Order: sequence, then C-alpha cells, then structure tokens
Amino acid sequence: MGKLIIWNVMSLDGCFEGAAPWDLSMHETVWGPELEQLSSEQLSEAAFILFGRKTYEGMFEYWAKETSEPSEINDGMNNGPKAVVSTTLNSADWTNTRLLRSIEEVAALKAGVGDESIFVFGSANLTSSLRDAELIDEYRICIAPILLGKTGGAAMFKPSNERQRLDLIKAEPLTGGGVLLFYRPAAIAP
Repeated sequence: MGKLIIWNVMSLDGCFEGAAPWDLSMHETVWGPELEQLSSEQLSEAAFILFGRKTYEGMFEYWAKETSEPSEINDGMNNGPKAVVSTTLNSADWTNTRLLRSIEEVAALKAGVGDESIFVFGSANLTSSLRDAELIDEYRICIAPILLGKTGGAAMFKPSNERQRLDLIKAEPLTGGGVLLFYRPAAIAP
C-alpha cells in the first residue's frame, strides 16, 4: 500500500495562509534552493498529488498559466497525476486530474499505488477528513519564521480532530531560518 503524505508550509503560529484566502506571502521567508530541491523530489516521487476542491481550484488557476517557477516544478504540477476530492465539482479539467467523490475513493487510490506516495498539498479541510479516516502516513511541514499574530490566518490543523501523538522522523533547518519537520503517526502500543 502507498503512503499518504501531507505537505505544507505554515507559520510558527499554525497558519497555512494569511487572513485572505491564497495569501501565501509567508512562503517567501522559506523559499530557496532547499525547498526547490524538496519540491522537485516530492513531485518526482508522487504517484498522485491530492487536493481538496478549494486548493485544487487555486492551484489550477496558478499553475495552468505561465509562471516563473522552475520548469521542473511547473512541469510536475501541470503534467503529473493529480486527484481532487469533491462532491460539488462537475469535472476536473486540469491536465491528468482524476475526480474523487469520497474519502473511501482516496483509500482505494492509496491501496492501488503500490509502494508509491500520494502527496496532499494544502487542503486543510481534506487533511482533517483524512486524519479522521486514519489514512495519513506522514506529515512534512515547513515552519516559516513568522508569527501572523493579529493579522490572522487559516489554521492548518482543525481543533475538531482527535488528539494525535506523532513521532519525529527528522528535522532540517533551512538557510532562511525555516525548519523542515517530518513526522509520522506514533505507533500505538498493544
């Protein structure tokens, strides 16, 4: 069975975007050669990139037009296999995208990718549902060296989910002051 990996950049106070939807200005504090390399590696390893509807629509809008992003990343986002989980979309028109209607279909997708990985980019609401279904194998979080404070932001992890203990796989500092954290759900003792 494949691995389902959550990937996101978030502020030290737990937000994955600013007060306005798609305010990703905190990414500028951590973007550099290390994250460019990690992004390329993750895209090349991905059996699928999985999105919730809102993230899919935003990513499609950004990546389907000409960007200044490195061509390897641009190509991976535009041409790599993707899936979107939505009960409201009528179609998934971004190149090489599959439309899934339920978390059960995500579980079937995960079971069908062999030893490969599925990466979830953004998608806090989808991440919450995947947590509830116990489908997440790993969390990869880049902590940006910023506190959004009273300017606010959307929380990456929902307080409605159950408490979950994690085991640290590794931590890597970034040149710009951010930190990459890799966690997996803690093994539960019998």
